[in-house]
Amino acid sequence: MRGLLLFPYRRRAFRRGWPVLLAGCLGLALLGVPHVAAQGVKPGLVLARLKYGGGGDWYSNPTSLPNLARALEERTSIQIAHHQEARIAPLDEELYSYPLVYMNGHGRIHLTPAEAERLRHYLLSGGFLFADDNYGMNESFRALMRQVFPDRELLEVPFDHPIYHAYYEFHNGPPKIHEHDGKPPQAFGIFDRGRLVVFYTYEADIGDGLEDADVHSDPPEKREEAMRMAINVVCYALTGESVGGRGPSRGATP
Repeated sequence: MRGLLLFPYRRRAFRRGWPVLLAGCLGLALLGVPHVAAQGVKPGLVLARLKYGGGGDWYSNPTSLPNLARALEERTSIQIAHHQEARIAPLDEELYSYPLVYMNGHGRIHLTPAEAERLRHYLLSGGFLFADDNYGMNESFRALMRQVFPDRELLEVPFDHPIYHAYYEFHNGPPKIHEHDGKPPQAFGIFDRGRLVVFYTYEADIGDGLEDADVHSDPPEKREEAMRMAINVVCYALTGESVGGRGPSRGATP
């Protein structure tokens, strides 16, 4: 078995109580990572949504993260604390309690200089951002990345990157869930010393595919593709590598 990567670039800013349950992605018994829960609170992973200013609907797709939490609980052995999402702002003290944060929306994104600096520190200290364009946030998100990482370029994530093979196989990049402008789906990223710290899906709309079936009336196969991609993102964020071999491929050659 390959050696496990436990947040290889994590620094002291992160709390030792993080429920880093990477063994769930590997199908193993949970590793003995210390996690002290408050009395009566179940320890485990909590999926967090990033709040931002600017008028964009950071709160959109409200059933996405609860559905993803249920799928992680059912399909992997990752311990989930509860299905309800946490909502966190960049300056909140609790930001460093979450190994990854999710953001989406349709419109403008704005962070203050202090918020942008805090998000940068979080990501360079071992955190992970999964950003998903609902349709209409592309220009604003790219401007945000220039603000947060003026020294780094948002690069297209190659198809052989471990995030596409972390649990399920995606040989052709992210799945296309909604039509939008009819362009092919793409994913871009920010890297720190080889580690992907930002994963941004464009013309894909993974979050819509994670929603309850009656919200967007997406076909079952599209919703399944979205869920598998999101599971891959979580597994990569927790391990930093591909753990593969857990499900049918998408885009595999017969």
